[in-house]
Amino acid sequence: MPAGRRLHLGAFMRPVGIHTGWWRYPGAYADANFNFAHLRRFAQTLERGCFDAFFMADHLAVLNMPVAALRRSATVTSFEPLTLLAALSAVTERIGLVATASTTFEAPYHIARRFASLDHLSRGRAGWNVVTTANPDAALNFGLEEHVEHGARYRRAREFLDVVTGLWDSWADDAFLRDAESGLFFDPARLHVLDHKGPHFSVRGPLNIARPVQGWPVIVQAGASEAGRQLAAETAEVVFAAGGRIEDARAFYADVKARLDRLGRPRDELKILPGALVVVGGTDAEAREKKALLDSLVHPDSGLASLSIALGHDASGFDLDAPLPDIPETNASKSSRDRVLALARRENLTVRQLAERAGSYGGLAFVGTPRRIADEMEAWLAAEACDGFNIMFHTVPEGLDAFVDTVVPELQRRGLFRTAYEGKTLRDHLGLRRPGNRFFPRPRAAT
Repeated sequence: MPAGRRLHLGAFMRPVGIHTGWWRYPGAYADANFNFAHLRRFAQTLERGCFDAFFMADHLAVLNMPVAALRRSATVTSFEPLTLLAALSAVTERIGLVATASTTFEAPYHIARRFASLDHLSRGRAGWNVVTTANPDAALNFGLEEHVEHGARYRRAREFLDVVTGLWDSWADDAFLRDAESGLFFDPARLHVLDHKGPHFSVRGPLNIARPVQGWPVIVQAGASEAGRQLAAETAEVVFAAGGRIEDARAFYADVKARLDRLGRPRDELKILPGALVVVGGTDAEAREKKALLDSLVHPDSGLASLSIALGHDASGFDLDAPLPDIPETNASKSSRDRVLALARRENLTVRQLAERAGSYGGLAFVGTPRRIADEMEAWLAAEACDGFNIMFHTVPEGLDAFVDTVVPELQRRGLFRTAYEGKTLRDHLGLRRPGNRFFPRPRAAT
């Protein structure tokens, strides 16, 4: 491992637990998704643990699953992400605040304005998780009869990003004079009108808010399809990757970083953070017992519905004790479908076993003592399988508190994680440069 290389840690906080049984776990705050007092406590605890970011994922529809399963889901009610993060910005000081917003069902001007506002309110801590939206039911909430085709969603996303970043660059950093004596509030020569006209958008601009504190909020993406990887290599600064086997993660890491090379981007301009469920115990046996208890709380209705979502295909009619049948291509998440198919082939699992994995979270999990978890995280970093992790806690508050109070100190003791924030912005935490303004590359000339 290169000397001085350290982990970056984000916290996946919507749903506050990825595991479908988290809210049933003894001591869980079952209403945490919709209780600001709890979420404030979590954000402040994560900040005490020097986490890079609090990540608020989002859905634009309730999960596309039968009511029999949906009634068991804790995700049916939660705050709109930017509203929540704006509130959290007032009760935190350093932790980054990342929210999901869709390029398929939003307008570029709205997104540019909202994230610029959050960046100013938080004094430079905003991040935008760019998604094209996999859930086909979201389309039904936005006047469409069916979901936008996968490739079309990514082509729209590419132009969407160009428009948003162009709007963020509407004003030079030194545009606002606020000169009471002359009566000039801003310098018109330091204002750019975007006047974008493209295949998907016509946006005049300029944005009616000053350039963000960070220049641009940090651009975060997820998705492992070919289109998703290429979009990330061209535009992302953080990738929230799917966690799985370390050899698969190494291949993904190498592929995306090689795409940066071909584009002429420095490799450290993009951080790859696989998702990882953590279950901390005083002993390895205790941690395994916690994980077993958690898995036992997954109802079969939830497991089969989760498998259907992952496959992008209704699995309710499958023979539970037979191998997974042939699954057609999906217009939902192609990378999710491919991961399930690869798992089924690799481990020769039945539909029942796959449903159990899907409902209980079948991705990367670190289960053990703080020392064991730190060992495994260090091994992933050394193997160039990641630049850190997007942490998912097995339940809240227990899982979050245990990680901050025991695993973080172990990582700090090894020199793998910061002991204090070294900067004020999310870009500072991630070691990312502040982007220059494409329209105003130089400061205003002295007069």
